[in-house]
Amino acid sequence: MTELTLVTGNRNYSSWSLRPWILIQHLGLGCREVRIALDTPTFAAEAGRYSPTLRVPVLMDGPLTVWESVAILEYLSELKGGAGWPAERTARAMARSVVAEMHAGFQALRSEYPMNIRARNRRVPMTDELAASIRRIDALFTDCRREHGTSGSWLFGQYSAADAMYLPVAFRFQTYGLEGLGRVARDYVTLAVHDPLVAPWVAAAEREVETIKHEEVGR
Repeated sequence: MTELTLVTGNRNYSSWSLRPWILIQHLGLGCREVRIALDTPTFAAEAGRYSPTLRVPVLMDGPLTVWESVAILEYLSELKGGAGWPAERTARAMARSVVAEMHAGFQALRSEYPMNIRARNRRVPMTDELAASIRRIDALFTDCRREHGTSGSWLFGQYSAADAMYLPVAFRFQTYGLEGLGRVARDYVTLAVHDPLVAPWVAAAEREVETIKHEEVGR
């Protein structure tokens, strides 16, 4: 197999880049990393060297380019014989559903709680839309753990693409607080943000010097 290359944005802010990166770690796949700073005058030109959409992340495997986050998660799983998804069919269907839900929804959570790994104790006004997103996240984490999580500590027991997809959400709760989450969801957030395999990403985020003003939300 050729060496994989993953093109990412800033470690501190790029939630979509974090998702394939952490799954690569959990699947034991090595990769070369190319980092392009977000929100700069040269970003589009640099990203355009790798991505037809001028966005990150992008995965390259030899001549193959995969330029969308969920497609990258699927491709990585295929490289490991499907190991990125639960083995049992009903659990796998639920995992794919919650991944698709994150990909398509939670707009209030994304805009009002942007991922900012370095930040702590930020507070923002609680809108109805944000509260609804938090309630749904709480129910989702709780249902996954209770219905399919008995074989391990992750959403579906063993680590899967669903955990990779919701890791940036866990970091959001670390930044803005755990208000609205029950015990099961709180425990899962703590597990996710303290995953030893994500520690190098967090350390890199803390070393970054760039600040994106519109991502620095809350007081």
